Amino acid sequence: MPGMNASHQSFHVAVVGGGLVGKTTALALTQAGLRVALLAQPTVPRPADAVFDSRIYALSASSQTLLERLRVWQALDHSRLSPVYDMRVWGDAHAELHFSAFQASVPQLAWIVESSLIEQSLDAALRFQPNLTWIDARAQGLDVKPDAAALGLANGQVIEADLVVGADGAHSWVRAQMGSKVERRDYRQKGVVANFMAAKPHGETAYQWFKDGEIIALLPLPDGHVSLVWSARSEHARDLMALDPAQLAAAVEKATLGQLGALECVTPAQGFPLALQTVDRLIAPRVALIGDAAHLIHPLAGQGMNLGLRDAAALADVIAKKEPFRDLGDPVLLRRYERARREDIGALMLATDGLQRLFSVPGTVARAVRNTGMALVGAQPLIKRWLVSVALG
Repeated sequence: MPGMNASHQSFHVAVVGGGLVGKTTALALTQAGLRVALLAQPTVPRPADAVFDSRIYALSASSQTLLERLRVWQALDHSRLSPVYDMRVWGDAHAELHFSAFQASVPQLAWIVESSLIEQSLDAALRFQPNLTWIDARAQGLDVKPDAAALGLANGQVIEADLVVGADGAHSWVRAQMGSKVERRDYRQKGVVANFMAAKPHGETAYQWFKDGEIIALLPLPDGHVSLVWSARSEHARDLMALDPAQLAAAVEKATLGQLGALECVTPAQGFPLALQTVDRLIAPRVALIGDAAHLIHPLAGQGMNLGLRDAAALADVIAKKEPFRDLGDPVLLRRYERARREDIGALMLATDGLQRLFSVPGTVARAVRNTGMALVGAQPLIKRWLVSVALG
């Protein structure tokens, strides 16, 4: 990849973190003509025998638009993508919501995409960027000066940048250096993910069940496959991950009331902890946070990655529209980015956390209230259309 040894020591932007959001940001900025350093480890290739990734994302219209603009979407293997035309959601007392792309007058509600598929396309695009320097070294010192930010690297080098972007995940090192306060609430749940072959056709429909404070989703994949995301209490999640493939398939069949018939497990189950995490500020002198470094939400709406990609788009947009006299680390510029993101992040956190709390309240009265609410929403086409527009970003 270009400049793997960081021969140029001065950059417009240094992006710390090589996840999908970090790479997308690096690509957007380098395509805009900026000199960008990407501090990230090389991608681990997907195993050749893997049927599908365990990590799947439901990408919204806003994410698709961004990846199209960067010419990443066009490079994806579209035979491995699945559109979502319908979504069916059940409460814990058989109240049902149905969202339809046709009724909402949109091409699809989302695209279900494997993590490694996007990563491969991003990596390929980044390889051809002459202004990008890929640095396989950990940052271990940040010194913000009036005219630049200096990053000390674990390999002994020091690089300078007008702006440092923290895209280094929920336990962000960059965020710790800028002293942003973090509030974290552990949901005491894990997201259990695995993929299955389904006996019945899924019809490009995403299914979701709220059950006893847990949330089970089956998302459509190509060739009759589905991806499971089961937000389960930590102890239950451990039990689920301890099951052999046949036992796990049976447990999912039972929990989803046989909606897709017999299931065959085709990837091992994996689990990741679920938490709500907020930060008191997204910016500091010459520093901006994006993605999981800036926010963590419950995966029940599948919006975490979309939220991070909207961070990337907003930062690139603010930089593209900056006045010629402004430096990339100008506090005025960074405040524009923070203002542009606050409402979107806050609204989605409120919605996902509120739903999770609502369906975690035990008792028949709480169950009656939430299921009546679902039935009322289901009877209001305008509300449903608004909800779809929010989900599309």
